[in-house]
Amino acid sequence: MLKVYGIKNCNSVKKGCEFLTKHNIEYEFVDFKKTPPSLERLKQWQDRAGIEKIINKAGQTYRKMGLKDQDLSDLELLEIASKNPSLIKRPVLEFDDENVYFGFDETFYKEKFI
Repeated sequence: MLKVYGIKNCNSVKKGCEFLTKHNIEYEFVDFKKTPPSLERLKQWQDRAGIEKIINKAGQTYRKMGLKDQDLSDLELLEIASKNPSLIKRPVLEFDDENVYFGFDETFYKEKFI
């Protein structure tokens, strides 16, 4: 089953969930605020998609934490993201054990689900 990870009040997550609901696509929602992703989960996502897809460098949290000015390894970034899930691009769609997608792009959603 499709899993959607995110934060309920995030606009991108709302758009993604509304799209899926509108098109009668079943999914399980995992709230990062209640169930933050483990470091192991983030490593799996990194293996599938790459660190640049996971970390939202344009986001407010990234800027506020001053991460741009730090020389952090991918592992260090993932460790920080596991404790601060608002650093992760949202929503995260996990299709199966192999495929994961970050963010909301209506074109991608249409191609994938309609």
